Amino acid sequence: MLKRGKVVLFYPPYDGPPLGSPLSLLSLAGTLREANFEVVLIDAAIEPRYLERIVEECESAVCIGISVLTGPMIGGAIEAATLVKSHAPEVCVVFGGWHPTLCPESTLREPYVDVVVRGQGEITIVELASALASKQPLDLIAGISWKKQGRLIQNFERRVQPVDTFAPPAFDMTDFDAYERVSGKRELAYATSVGCPYACNYCTDMVVYKRRFNAYTAEHVVAELTGLVTRYRITHVALLDSNFPVDLKRAIAIARGIRDSAVKFSWTFQASTDFICRMNQEEVQLLADSGVSYMGFGTESTSPLVLKLMNKRHQRVDEMYETARKASLAGIRINFNLILGYPGETEADRLLTFRTMSDIGRQFNNVRFSPNIFTPYPGIPIWPQLRELGVVEPQTLEDWMSMPLGANLLPWLKGRELARLERMLAYFLLLNQTRRSRKTSFAQKLTSFLVQTPVRWRLDSSFFSFPWEIWLTQLSEQIVKRRSLVTGQALPAEPANVC
Repeated sequence: MLKRGKVVLFYPPYDGPPLGSPLSLLSLAGTLREANFEVVLIDAAIEPRYLERIVEECESAVCIGISVLTGPMIGGAIEAATLVKSHAPEVCVVFGGWHPTLCPESTLREPYVDVVVRGQGEITIVELASALASKQPLDLIAGISWKKQGRLIQNFERRVQPVDTFAPPAFDMTDFDAYERVSGKRELAYATSVGCPYACNYCTDMVVYKRRFNAYTAEHVVAELTGLVTRYRITHVALLDSNFPVDLKRAIAIARGIRDSAVKFSWTFQASTDFICRMNQEEVQLLADSGVSYMGFGTESTSPLVLKLMNKRHQRVDEMYETARKASLAGIRINFNLILGYPGETEADRLLTFRTMSDIGRQFNNVRFSPNIFTPYPGIPIWPQLRELGVVEPQTLEDWMSMPLGANLLPWLKGRELARLERMLAYFLLLNQTRRSRKTSFAQKLTSFLVQTPVRWRLDSSFFSFPWEIWLTQLSEQIVKRRSLVTGQALPAEPANVC
C-alpha cells in the first residue's frame, strides 16, 4: 500500500547514558505506522550525524516531530528546528513532550516552531500528519497549538485516552546493538502505566495526567515484556512509570508473571514508600525473585512541616524505614531522592532530613541518596507562591534551557545560606558514601575510618567550618552527588563548593 507520507521523529542530545530508544518516539511511531505513514527515528544518542540525517530525511517529509524536556535538551531541539527551517522551510516543525505541553505559548512563539502537541501525542500526531499530507486545515485537531497568519491558536484539549487503546510502540525500529555500543548495556525503556494519584505541589505529572492512573493489564505487561526481552536479548528493563505499584494487585501479578515465565532479566521502577509498605515481606521478595534489582523513591524530606508544604501527606518517615528494611531483606537496592531549598524549609528542617536519612543509611546498607536543590519546573502548582517569593519565571525556550535538575533560581537560597547548605550536603554525602566504600586500598580504608566519627558529630552539632574531612576524602575518592531515580546509576553533577 502506498504510504501517506513521511514523518521524521527526533530526540535531541541529553546528559547521561541512554536507557535505549526513547519510548516517547516509539509510541508515536507505532500509531503513525498503523495509519500507514513512513516513520524515520533519529536519536542523537546513537547518531553522530544527526543534523545531516535530519536535513536528508526532511527533504521528503511531511513534518518533523521533536521531543523536548525542560533544560539543556532544548538546545539540541532549537538547533535541529532552525536547521530544518533554513533547508526545508515548507516542512512543518512540531514540538512535543513535557516542556511544550507545559509551556505551549512560549514554545510556539519561536519562529522555528509551527505546531505544539500538548499531552498524549499518539492520536494527535496521526491527525496532524494526515491534515498536513492532504493540506487540510488544522482547526479541529484536538491537543495542538499552532500559528495561523501570525496568530497563536490553541485548539481545545484532547482527553487522555487509555494506554491500551493505542497501537503498541514500535520497538522493532530500535537498533539495540547501537545503544549497547554507547551504554555498554542491552537495555529497554518501558512503561506499564502513566499517571500518579498524588498531588505533590512540585510535580508536573499531576498537571498532565490529572492524578489518573492509566495502566496496561498485568497480562499484557508480562506477555509483551518477556517477549521483547527474549526477542532482543534484553538484560535490563527500566520502567518509566511515575509510580509503578499504585495498583498493588496488578504490580504483584506482574512480578509473579515474570518470575513464573522463567525469562531472566533485571528490572527497576519508581514508587512511593507507602505502596511498598502495604506489601508483606513475601510480596517484596517476589519482586526480587522476578528480577527487581532497584527501586527509586521520591521521599524528598523527613520534616513534617516540609512534607505538608509539598502536599505529600501520604509520605511518612516510619514508612521510609520500613521500605528500606523490606528491600534490604529481599536484596533490592533503593534510592531516596531528596529536595532541598523548598519554599518554607528552614535549616532545622534540612538538618532533620540529613540526620534521619543518615540514620537510615547507617541501618540499611542497600540505601543510597540523591539530593537536589528544588527546581521550579514549568506548570507546577506552586508557581503562584514562587512568583510572590520573587522567583522569575523564564519566558522563552532559551531561558528554560538553563533549567536542568538542581539549577538554583531561588532568591531565598543565595550567598552564605547556599554555601552553608552545600557544606552540609557535602558532609551528608561523605558520611553515607564512606560507610559503603568498597575500595580496598589501605589509604581509602583509613580515610573512611578517620572521617566518619567527626562527620557524624558535625551533622549532630551543626558545625561545618574548616572541612578537613572533605579535603582529605577528595584525595582518595569521588563523591557521587546524584543518582538516577529510574536506575540508580550515578549522574553527572557539578561538585558542591566546599571551600
